[in-house]
Amino acid sequence: MNDSAQRLVELLDLERIEVNIFRGQSPDESLQRAFGGQVAGQALVAAGRTTEADRPVHSLHAYFLRPGRPGVPIVYEVERVRDGRSFTTRRVSAVQQGRTIFTMTASFHRPERGPVEHQLPPARELGDPETLPSLVDEARDHLGGLPDVLERMARRQPFDIRYLDRLRWTPEDVAGAEPRSAVWMRAVGPLGDDPLVHTCALTYASDTTLLDAVRIPVEPLWGARTLDMASLDHAMWFHRPIRADEWFLYEQESPVATGGRGLARGRIYDRSGRLLASVVQEGLFRSA
Repeated sequence: MNDSAQRLVELLDLERIEVNIFRGQSPDESLQRAFGGQVAGQALVAAGRTTEADRPVHSLHAYFLRPGRPGVPIVYEVERVRDGRSFTTRRVSAVQQGRTIFTMTASFHRPERGPVEHQLPPARELGDPETLPSLVDEARDHLGGLPDVLERMARRQPFDIRYLDRLRWTPEDVAGAEPRSAVWMRAVGPLGDDPLVHTCALTYASDTTLLDAVRIPVEPLWGARTLDMASLDHAMWFHRPIRADEWFLYEQESPVATGGRGLARGRIYDRSGRLLASVVQEGLFRSA
């Protein structure tokens, strides 16, 4: 297993310290705050570890209340809200140094056949992700090499990310850009066979690029930053079983940005065009 993929699996392998209490590690990295996808993924692991294995998660709704501190463990407290015949509900609070930094409600559903089945197809041609440069390679080629801090972060990135469109590097590239983006992603190595790990890894990945759709009409995705941003909330619906170590297409768009907040929506498809998950997130945007 690739080291970065192994670290992701270890990050999602929480320590159970009581029946409904778990502890997760937060990597000590050169970031201002703990990565939101990490906190959401770990919270979903905690919820899933208190739920019957035959009930996969079908939705989650979460709020980022305070920035988490890198390098400081996070405790996840699970409330068993409901155990019904078909649905199970869990509420999770993430606590760091005595303060709640994140809350999530997750719903689990025993699979069943329904009378309605349809989906919208991808808006973009699927193509072949193998023909696209990775985000790291594209940045390295454009910059003539990566600064040391970015090189270290790239080595620890657990997902291979490949943009369908060329990256925007200058303000001139941004002019006239629509608030849309699409990337191929997959874990950089195998993640094992636990379905919950794959779902939680996808939750981790879903926070990596989604708010880029809000930024695209305003600033280049790389280079000097004009905006500070932070995730406010995050919601996901899981439609089909997922393997996060196989290629998936993440289509993203921002229908509105106003009042200092930007909304982004995402759709996640597999290589055959099946819709696997839907994502919505709102972020806070301020001038840097």
